[in-house]
Amino acid sequence: MKPASRVIAIGAIHQDTIAHAVVPIDRETSTPSRFASKPGGVATNVARALARLGTRTTLIGTVGDDTAAQALRNLLTRDGLELALIERPGYASGQYLALHDPDGSLAAACVDDRVLTDAPPDLFDKSIETAAVPEDQDRIWFLDANLPGEMLQHVSRRIRPEFLIANAVSDAKAPRLRSILGELDCLTLNKSEAAVITGEPQSAPLEQLAEVLSATGVKSFVLTNGKDDMLIYSGQGLERLSPRRTDIVDVTGAGDALTAGLIAALARGHAFKDAARYGGSAAALTLTSTGALAEDLSWRALENF
Repeated sequence: MKPASRVIAIGAIHQDTIAHAVVPIDRETSTPSRFASKPGGVATNVARALARLGTRTTLIGTVGDDTAAQALRNLLTRDGLELALIERPGYASGQYLALHDPDGSLAAACVDDRVLTDAPPDLFDKSIETAAVPEDQDRIWFLDANLPGEMLQHVSRRIRPEFLIANAVSDAKAPRLRSILGELDCLTLNKSEAAVITGEPQSAPLEQLAEVLSATGVKSFVLTNGKDDMLIYSGQGLERLSPRRTDIVDVTGAGDALTAGLIAALARGHAFKDAARYGGSAAALTLTSTGALAEDLSWRALENF
């Protein structure tokens, strides 16, 4: 694809509370921990990372009519994002709580995203129409599976035929993408999410999941498997890439960073395989820091990583 003038990300906007336990978490008692509070949600994480990577980015989403909404607006504006946030009276802004063991692994997580999941499919129509002007610009559109299924279908129809990439988000939400797989130019997801989308068993080999996924109509994808090799598909067969090894501090946002690195590289005109490598570097950098956004993330950092 040609270099894009900007990226428009549509999806979840949350206030994240991340707890890092000092000792392994026990369900039956309180655990000494360190707490951090930051903006979150997959689309938000991707958009913030894209801004750090020097990519002009518009974030479309919804918030409640509470104090968290204004705090999120202020923080995201300072991050350099162009915002198109719709306030929904009577709703609380999205909230996400994650509990991490000392090794950085995720012990448990909870989310309250009713402000988005209860939204009508056409909630973002005016924002999308505004973002699509002027019509002669090249844009990359990003959707996350936090959007309800009907909204994903509605939004994807309004965006096509422009370049469209999506992220599967989680096992619970990945099935929402089944109805638009044929509309996607690219999909980023992990092994577990691929099993849910394809209906294959969780124990299936990564190659089997990739083969089934490649037959769904999605034009390209990046399929990750934790610390192991990832598979990429661009319509001309599968290729294997080895992720960068790094010391893990926090797994929060690593997949989102991979997506952001991939999109930033595509926006700069890089070929898909090279873009996937940049995505892997962004994920590795994020694993070394607390929260969904590495403090030292930049395009130069990716080039030098």
